Amino acid sequence: MENPTFYYDNKIVKSFAYATLFWGVIGMLVGLYAALQFIWPGLTFNIPYTTFGRIRPIHTNAVIFAFVGNGMFTGIYYSLQRLTKARMFNDVLSKVHFWGWQLIIVLAALSFAFGITTGKEYAELEWPIDILVALIWVVFGWNMLGTIIKRRTQHIYVAIWFYIATFVTVAILHIVNSIAIPVSLFKSYPIYAGVQDALVQWWYGHNAVAFFLTTPYLGLMYYFLPKAANRPVYSYKLSIIHFWALIFLYIWAGPHHLLYSSLPNWAQSLGVVFSIMLIAPSWGGMVNGLLTLRGAWDKVREDPVLKFMVVAVTAYGMSTFEGPMMSLKSVNAISHFTDWTVGHAHIGALGWNGFLTFGMLYWLIPVLFNTKIYSKKLANTHFWLGTLGIIMYAVPLYWGAITQALMWKEFTPEGMLRYPNFLETVTQIIPMYATRAIGGGLYITGVLFGVVNIIKTVKTGKFVGDEAASAPALVKAGGKAAGESTHRWLERKPVLFMILAVVVILIGGLIEIVPMYLIRSNIPTISSVGPYTPLELHGRDIYVREGCYTCHSQMIRPFRSETERYGEYSKAGEFVYDHPFQWGSKRNGPDLAREGVVTGRQYKPNSWHYQHMLNPQALNVQSIMPSFKWLISNKLDISTTARKVKVMQFLGVPYPEGYDKIANQDLIKQATEISENLKASGIQCDPDKEIIAVIAYLQRLGTDITRTGPAVSFPLSSNK
Repeated sequence: MENPTFYYDNKIVKSFAYATLFWGVIGMLVGLYAALQFIWPGLTFNIPYTTFGRIRPIHTNAVIFAFVGNGMFTGIYYSLQRLTKARMFNDVLSKVHFWGWQLIIVLAALSFAFGITTGKEYAELEWPIDILVALIWVVFGWNMLGTIIKRRTQHIYVAIWFYIATFVTVAILHIVNSIAIPVSLFKSYPIYAGVQDALVQWWYGHNAVAFFLTTPYLGLMYYFLPKAANRPVYSYKLSIIHFWALIFLYIWAGPHHLLYSSLPNWAQSLGVVFSIMLIAPSWGGMVNGLLTLRGAWDKVREDPVLKFMVVAVTAYGMSTFEGPMMSLKSVNAISHFTDWTVGHAHIGALGWNGFLTFGMLYWLIPVLFNTKIYSKKLANTHFWLGTLGIIMYAVPLYWGAITQALMWKEFTPEGMLRYPNFLETVTQIIPMYATRAIGGGLYITGVLFGVVNIIKTVKTGKFVGDEAASAPALVKAGGKAAGESTHRWLERKPVLFMILAVVVILIGGLIEIVPMYLIRSNIPTISSVGPYTPLELHGRDIYVREGCYTCHSQMIRPFRSETERYGEYSKAGEFVYDHPFQWGSKRNGPDLAREGVVTGRQYKPNSWHYQHMLNPQALNVQSIMPSFKWLISNKLDISTTARKVKVMQFLGVPYPEGYDKIANQDLIKQATEISENLKASGIQCDPDKEIIAVIAYLQRLGTDITRTGPAVSFPLSSNK
């Protein structure tokens, strides 16, 4: 009896492949534009939509969710059909997934350009788009799981294990981290605040790297690397250890982004311990990938596809060693808030994700179009430009990071900070930023060569949208067969496999997050800390809108160099009303946690903040901060004040009962005081401008802990 014929759907694979290339070019060009702004801040052209704070999330989201996301779906839709010997479960779901994902990307880019953001790294999307992401992700999972269930193979292959873990974990991460209370269609406040928000965000943020940038690409490695090399995976047993150890350990590592912060020490320590343990499964996967090429190294020298894949797997090994090393407190004391983190992230993004994507596409496109790659020479040129670009991107950032960190910490023999002016440490590393931009330019040039090569390849071939295949129908086996290993039996039970994966990834998250809500001692309260005034709340929202958190931290670590420079170190109780937290990840400018404190060298009057927002270079010609002059002309929208207050009350912020009805009265009073203060300094600025709210917020920062008594009644802060 002949096996029944069915057809693989190559059309959806082609669509995702084209989208991968398109968004890859867009995302990387935006990244290059952002890098150039560090050298020439005037490149913003004084336009609000082009500042680093707004285009940085466009770049990160375009690379992560548009380029890598579409690349991931390209590989999954191709490999899953071959591994299950089945067409995708539903063609309509495939199309909804594709077009829904592209819609999300476009909406994300537009919203970030217009300043519509939650201010949470890699999770900046506001609530309507978050809901759309969840719905489209469910469509993807439905289609994938439906295909696995109707498969014609007894066992699910190792790549599918990683696909399953990706689907369930990303869904949980996204939903938990994105829970927020809407204020309006374009504004919401997360339900978490301060330390709790920071923990949940980096539980999500680190595991977005783990389960969006790593596990699906490991699945692609386990499929496409053996295909390209025409060799079996080196070790089945090692792949089992790699998978289960990785998904169990990864979920614990998020707190290593918050070392020396106000997060309780027990949570920081858990993050460190599990980060170090991650080296073992990560390198197990790297070894499994590289040893798959045993006996094929002559082919690697000749085949650009394998060159891309070998460097990709090597970059995976390098970044998964570097990450745990950076989680050691002694190393983190130097690396955190510097460009070391940026260099590390781009080794993974450009090397691991980027090169594996291009290696996959160079193998896949000729297969889809029944042809050969148009030009191996052009592919090799792409490879060497990309490799040189990665080196020239990362190495200067490591050099600059260590230089800046040591400058931050250096004291004179008299015990004074040698470089008290933060800008001194920035100007010192401008040449490194220039070299970084050159490296990024080389990488993008290689990508453009690759796009041309793939377009030429497509034109020489003939695409088959529905590829015929045949395989016998699956005859499901009963219980565990004699001599069958437990894992081999589990591979015949994909639903049970998925449930077990969910249990494994939930353990770490629950143990870290739940105590932060049940044990009050984790967040000691400070009686003098009170809610933001309505004007300060609006100013904070503008601060988030403009992406100020991408350049400024609000977390003073307990180092003498930081307390001397910024003031008293930060405490957990200071942030209990911060929805979202604003601790930051990178210091392109000084920390602002004590910006409003009157005593000490750091205090700046209202007039300074006004001039600084209008023209930073007028105050210091070497400044790389862009102008925010539109804040001076934009009128503050106070129509949402009452709703903001009510949402904050719902989240536990202790505004007086009925305060929403009179909040704007206090807002106008405080704004008028600041306007009058500016007028006394010779600056004419109406009290209804956005700059007034931003000044109010900046002048509030750090003032709560300088009070000796409990939080005062409204108005909550005086203006200097």
